[in-house]
Amino acid sequence: MSTEPPVKGQQVVVVGGGFTGLAAAWQLARDGVNVTLLEREAQLGGLAAGFSVDSGQMLERFYHHWFSNDAHVMELIRDLGEESRVLLRPTRTGMYYANRMFRLSTPLDLLRFTALRPIDRLRLGLLAIRARGLNDWRALEHVTAAEWLRKLAGEQVYRVVWEPLLRGKFGEMAEEVSAVWMWNKLKLRGGSRDRNGAEILAYYRGGFPALVQRLRTEIESLGGCVRTGVTAQSMQLANGRLCGVITDQEVVSADAVIVTTALPLVADMLGGLVSPGYLARLRRVPYLANVCIVLELDRSLSETYWLNVNDPSFPFVGLVEHTNFEPTESYGGRHIAYLSRYLPETDPFYTLEADAMLEYCQPFLKKLFPEFQREWILGHHVWRERFAQPVVTRGYSSLLPEVRSPLAGLYIATMAQIYPQDRGTNYAIRDGRAVAQLVQSRF
Repeated sequence: MSTEPPVKGQQVVVVGGGFTGLAAAWQLARDGVNVTLLEREAQLGGLAAGFSVDSGQMLERFYHHWFSNDAHVMELIRDLGEESRVLLRPTRTGMYYANRMFRLSTPLDLLRFTALRPIDRLRLGLLAIRARGLNDWRALEHVTAAEWLRKLAGEQVYRVVWEPLLRGKFGEMAEEVSAVWMWNKLKLRGGSRDRNGAEILAYYRGGFPALVQRLRTEIESLGGCVRTGVTAQSMQLANGRLCGVITDQEVVSADAVIVTTALPLVADMLGGLVSPGYLARLRRVPYLANVCIVLELDRSLSETYWLNVNDPSFPFVGLVEHTNFEPTESYGGRHIAYLSRYLPETDPFYTLEADAMLEYCQPFLKKLFPEFQREWILGHHVWRERFAQPVVTRGYSSLLPEVRSPLAGLYIATMAQIYPQDRGTNYAIRDGRAVAQLVQSRF
């Protein structure tokens, strides 16, 4: 860790307090650069921000974990000296299909997956192996996930396993999703298994909010400034050069700015400062919103951590029982489950009140778990995110802006630019540190 004071006369402003922004600000502060991080919400963390459950413990608003092969986050944690807080645990996954629950955690579970014929079970098992063997993702850029999955695993595997998940997550855009997105999912998950084929996932003791707080403390101890509840609205220029960030409170001086918010929000900040063509490019990537209903329960729903719901009639595509991963002792003995749904922000479900949303979902919980009773729920919370998932379509790389913007001194590093990988805290950390180093190279 650098102990030198920040370099005078070089002020970098980072807009957005998710993991990309936090990693960038930490890297800059660590390297002796004056840095100010601005976050419009009251809490840092972006999609990994937390809230307090009844026990007082902080919990992620949206379900989170790492894969055991997420190297960039592990490197950051080592640099922070926090390796002892990383927890590695096996998990159980499953699928609900045709009114039945199937366990799909190990190769033996796959052999017992009677929703598919034996030959199709073999094809499904080989799919992840074939995906890991593909190194040139560019060959998949103009192929849809549906086309690729049908070719590799056959029509029946696609119809039973993949089509419901693609449609459940991407809705009307399911047929446009690129094979690159699916390839990355299969490769990442396939590389996070032990020698017996069980999936091993990682968590941070105290939850992701604890790591967010650790980063904030480190940034501030190195001389950086972290400000929450401040909305960046535009950029200030002087003699054609970037000189500050205009916020809802004041102008923050800057020699360089890193913006990590969703691309449409970046476009909103740059209106009138760059060409209309560039603004249009920033708006080309489609995004889906997400709703997470977080349940605090007095008992477990099942032994499964991650349940894919392969039934398009359900209002959620996944049920994640967090306390089958992190023990209930962390939450005062309560069991925690997430119901997740991706959807357009125009969908009426997105704006339902929390009680109405839970009421709507209850019959489907009863269908999954016939013994379920409303009295099991001790508390519930609803979290929404407008820009939760960039939709990786065919030819996606041609849609993305460069990290260096046309406005000198302005750099853009967002979850949409994490490609060919998919969004996630591991790659957000990678890109945050990388853009920080790029900014420093201009000083």
